[in-house]
Amino acid sequence: MAAGTVVWLIVTQAYRFALDPTARQVDALLRHAGAARVAYNWGLARVKANLAQREAEKSYGIADDDLTPALSWSVYSLRKAWNTAEADVAPWWAECSKEAYATGLDRLATGLKNWQDSRRGKRKGPRVGFPGFKSQRRANPSCRFTTGAIRLDGRTHVVLPVLGRIKTHESTRKPARRVERGTALIKSATVRREAGRWFVSFTVEVERAEPVPARPDAVIGVDLGVKTLAVFSDGRPAADNPRHYDAALRKLRRLSRTVSRRQGPNRRTGQRPSKRWQRANDARNRGAPPGGEPAP
Repeated sequence: MAAGTVVWLIVTQAYRFALDPTARQVDALLRHAGAARVAYNWGLARVKANLAQREAEKSYGIADDDLTPALSWSVYSLRKAWNTAEADVAPWWAECSKEAYATGLDRLATGLKNWQDSRRGKRKGPRVGFPGFKSQRRANPSCRFTTGAIRLDGRTHVVLPVLGRIKTHESTRKPARRVERGTALIKSATVRREAGRWFVSFTVEVERAEPVPARPDAVIGVDLGVKTLAVFSDGRPAADNPRHYDAALRKLRRLSRTVSRRQGPNRRTGQRPSKRWQRANDARNRGAPPGGEPAP
């Protein structure tokens, strides 16, 4: 291939932006995340009941052919069962996008498959435990959208199914330009609350140019150090060490001391954390001063 030739590739890239939703939009986000959790817990309870029934029948000596039929754990089967039961399980189901319930069922199917593959030795790495129920207090609210109105609206807003138009805390210029030029396609969007702040992550298929090096045989050495971050063998000036790690540790220690002075949770006594503790803990998790503006 000639030097300087450009190779075009389709790559999958993620873009993540902080959101500034209104109070009404926060309620809608929590409602969608709660719908995903309800569908997940409903499906898990159904699977566990089926497994327990089959184990009980085996203990009585019932032949395998006569056992209660095993439930399918595929996403298709779980969604089909949910569609017949949603009116009874969640009478308010029409208030949320169907993607919210699909999110919970998809996560359940993935968790069950990982557990089964781990038991059979088909999955590498540590053993995967059986999925557990999701708690409203401990689980991070999140929901994924793969169909419907998913787009960037200008440079400061995003549009999601049912949730509508939500303002972003930062500019969406980079992916918006690619979408406008026709070199990017949004495949899905995931909203998630972390450290008291809502974020949206877009999975985007991007058409990107990968230029071939003009001098593929050229070699350069890099000497990494502590006092000086890098020294290059071709004589270019070295990069100084910015010492981000030391600065981050000092900031973390300061914020942790603030959290320790607040009234936190106590699982042994059932004590709930105070609002001041929650604000300080959220500030520590996102790296912003307690009570101040959130980190961008």
